[in-house]
Amino acid sequence: MTWRWRLEKADGTRASGEAEEETFGTQAAAETWLGEHWRELREDGVDTVVLLDGEETVYKMSLHE
Repeated sequence: MTWRWRLEKADGTRASGEAEEETFGTQAAAETWLGEHWRELREDGVDTVVLLDGEETVYKMSLHE
């Protein structure tokens, strides 16, 4: 399947951005990408990321402590 991130604001609405267009061949590749970009996403107003495998939610994670 194709792995990707859904970006959300604190109120649960989707945060738009180029990052949502990124797709990855593996979960590890998606997680590595997030590890490299989470600060930028948070600065752009993203509060939560949701990892998707195809259309299935794998997990949801806050970008805040």
